[in-house]
Amino acid sequence: MKVFGIAGYSGAGKTTLIEKLLGEFTARGLRVSVIKQSHHDVMLDPPGKDTWRHRQAGAHVVLLTSPYRWMLAQELRGAPEPTLDQHLARLADCDLVLVEGYRHANLAKLEVHRAETGQPWLYPNDPHLLAVVGDETIDALPCFGLDDIAAIADFILDHGGHGGPR
Repeated sequence: MKVFGIAGYSGAGKTTLIEKLLGEFTARGLRVSVIKQSHHDVMLDPPGKDTWRHRQAGAHVVLLTSPYRWMLAQELRGAPEPTLDQHLARLADCDLVLVEGYRHANLAKLEVHRAETGQPWLYPNDPHLLAVVGDETIDALPCFGLDDIAAIADFILDHGGHGGPR
């Protein structure tokens, strides 16, 4: 499977770009997975519901399954966050994995940047950033507009690295 990162600061449009890319890749017949890293305490099950109660009671892993989807929640309880490679190894077979977050990971990625956020560019300090998507252009890397979805998808497929189980 190919792996490609989408990096940038909060508010730049990473999630919106990934949503659009998922539609493009799906229309092309590709199976795409997403790994989203958050620095916040995410809540996948509402307080008081069965799986929440199981986790609160001390379960190390809770797997919730239904005829429509399944989710696996593992409590770290002070253990270090698993690495990107460990997460990639958990994924089902697919053609492409888009990674949102892991800004400093050593993987091929593009930077989503908007001038209005006032955040600095990431590309000068990261040799793994191969292109920029946003509302400004630079001379150092290929640049795409936020709506150049087909061209961005082509770039990702051409430049994505291989990762996960081989």
